[in-house]
Amino acid sequence: MSVSPDPNTIIDQLFQVLITRKNADPDTSYVARLYAKGLDKILEKVGEESIETILAAKNGLPDAIIHETADLWFHTLVMLAHLEIPPEKILAELVRRFGK
Repeated sequence: MSVSPDPNTIIDQLFQVLITRKNADPDTSYVARLYAKGLDKILEKVGEESIETILAAKNGLPDAIIHETADLWFHTLVMLAHLEIPPEKILAELVRRFGK
C-alpha cells in the first residue's frame, strides 16, 4: 500500500519526480515522452490545459474545474522542470507580491 503525499509538500514532491523523469525511457513514461518531444510540445500541453480549465470554469462545473486545474498545474510543473526553474521561485514571487 502506498502512502499519500502530504498536500502541503505535493508540489515539491511532484517536481522532484518530474526532474527524475528527464532521464526516463520515453517508452515507459508520459513525462519522458513530453521531454523528448521538446519545449514546444510541453507548451502546447500547457496551452491545451489552460483552455480546458477556462471552459470548465465557464461551464461552472466544479469537478471539471478541479480536474482541469490539476492538469494545468501538472503540465506547468513539467514546463518548469524542463526549464530547470524550481517551484520555490514561483512561490517566492507570490510571497513577494502578497499584500500589494
